[in-house]
Amino acid sequence: MSDLPADSPAALPQQLPAAVRALAEADFSAIAPRFTAAGFTVAEPADGIITIRAGVSAAVAGPRGAARPAVLISVGVHGDETGPIEVVAWLLDALSHQAAALAVDLMLCVGNIGAIRAGKRFIDADLNRMFRAQRGTLEGTAEAARADEMIAATTAFFKDAGPQRWHLDLHTAIRPSVYPTFAIVPELIADDARGQLIDWLGLAGIGAIIMNPASVGTYSYYSAEHHAAAGTTIELGRIGTLGQNDLAQFKDASQALDDLLRGAPKREGTQRPHVFNTARQIIKLSDQFQMAFGKDTHNFTAMKQGDVIARDGDTVYTVQYPEELVVFPNPDVRVGLRAGLMVVRAD
Repeated sequence: MSDLPADSPAALPQQLPAAVRALAEADFSAIAPRFTAAGFTVAEPADGIITIRAGVSAAVAGPRGAARPAVLISVGVHGDETGPIEVVAWLLDALSHQAAALAVDLMLCVGNIGAIRAGKRFIDADLNRMFRAQRGTLEGTAEAARADEMIAATTAFFKDAGPQRWHLDLHTAIRPSVYPTFAIVPELIADDARGQLIDWLGLAGIGAIIMNPASVGTYSYYSAEHHAAAGTTIELGRIGTLGQNDLAQFKDASQALDDLLRGAPKREGTQRPHVFNTARQIIKLSDQFQMAFGKDTHNFTAMKQGDVIARDGDTVYTVQYPEELVVFPNPDVRVGLRAGLMVVRAD
């Protein structure tokens, strides 16, 4: 447990552009009136969450009502992953000055506000493991309460939405990766929606996609499973300090997001991401768990058939396919959570 409560005073860097500081502090007071003035229906169902829907009087781009795509964008689910906060802050600020150009119904969620303020990954526990029916020992944490708020807002947002539903949960990775940008896509997404999502991920410069057959409690899997959204967890490069991120590394993703929100025609000439299937999830069963390599191992490091992945008491995880690649290796997770993901090339 952290000794810093979620409502402690702000600890953000002093010199931040106004738009970036506002989003990091979950403050929509500057942008909300601009969308309201353009005729949108704007609401803040919970701290750090804003919804912007086409109103009957709005002179807005694209169709109104149920035919309008519903797009949920989430940032800061991990408080130390600051690059997406900066990207979305600049996009949303620019769009708010041309509010009528918003061609979708939008929900923006700033996830772990307390952790962003503290400059930490989380306060009590990983928020991106809370979107599940059974939380066990994680129930009662600050993140469990925050997940309940996010679930309620997400349910309300998608309740009357049309068939075109998106959830882009934007992250940055802790460790280096063979593929600097990659995404996790739930297998249960309908074929047409999944195809559109993968095409968009190519536009966003995503190098690899991991097809995920089962939930580990992530926000994007929750929205796909319970609200039929084309949900994905997107890793956009490496963790950086708020206000000091190299925004050039997010150029393609930023353009793709802007095009999606404005309903711009699809750009041509993008490369389709490499696709991987999940071979197995490495679950930490006890405090005896030990990986055969360091937690700083690069994502998508290749291992050969028979190699030991981890030992956990009498349980030994080994590579079963001729080649498997390890993603998200982290032996320090709590018992019962995923300590790594093994994937195989599908294309």
